[in-house]
Amino acid sequence: MAPPKAILFDVGGVVVLSPFQAILDYEVENHIPPGYINHAIQRGPPDTGAWQRLERGDCPLDDAWFAAFQTQLQRPPVWREYWIRFHARGGGHADPGSNGGDDATAELDAQVPPVPHIAASALFWRMMRYSRRPDAHMYAALKRLRSVGAGRWVVGALSNTVAFPPGVRDDGGAVFDAGVEFPRAAGYRGDSRDVADWFDVYLGSARMGVRKPDPEAYRLSVRELSRVAEARGLGRVEARDVLFLDDIGVNLKVARQVGMRTIKVDLGGTREAVRKLEAEVGMSLTEGKSRL
Repeated sequence: MAPPKAILFDVGGVVVLSPFQAILDYEVENHIPPGYINHAIQRGPPDTGAWQRLERGDCPLDDAWFAAFQTQLQRPPVWREYWIRFHARGGGHADPGSNGGDDATAELDAQVPPVPHIAASALFWRMMRYSRRPDAHMYAALKRLRSVGAGRWVVGALSNTVAFPPGVRDDGGAVFDAGVEFPRAAGYRGDSRDVADWFDVYLGSARMGVRKPDPEAYRLSVRELSRVAEARGLGRVEARDVLFLDDIGVNLKVARQVGMRTIKVDLGGTREAVRKLEAEVGMSLTEGKSRL
């Protein structure tokens, strides 16, 4: 297969640290079954879920939104659904009974505890602060793509994002700085703290008004990547020419349905994802010389 003409990155969990790790840490600290919070977020109705609306830019980040997010995280039917599935798979210490099928589910249903309390504001700001830091492996690969590989492909980002109002304060009362927080190391000296500057094309859902996994988000990204590629004399870009990296399975599934190639970036697995990216583009993205 020919190398891609465009490489498209998700941001959180790919080129910066994953907010999923911040969620997992919160769950562990508060004795919440791992995975529940992300389940509650994903089960928000696509049109009316608080998280979904924020990432589409449909509502401001204000007290009303935090109240709606709190409700989204603590809906009893969603908690019940997750709790039964979690324990049916062997999680926790509930007794699913000796019988399978409906009987076991009924026994689990009788054991469902109250919905755990989740401090929505504290969780949200913890996620935002955690994901301000670059992932060392993927960030280095991205820089090499844009330097050594300049002129060979277009590098873009397609990310579900949040629009922060000017002067917005976090849960501790401090004005939130959305800029990237680089380590004190020579390899980052002079690098832009604005993620959008890292890419030839940057598409954030809150500004576009459409979020992954809506197919339109991917089609829009292909059009923008192609526009830049043609302006640079690289020719037209079709979906099949785009290699997309993301950490969420459903986002990758829809990308493949649209026609893109994909690489899954697992939590804590950016080094392995970089190796797969190297194989696709045919050059070293860490140490060593280009194989082009």
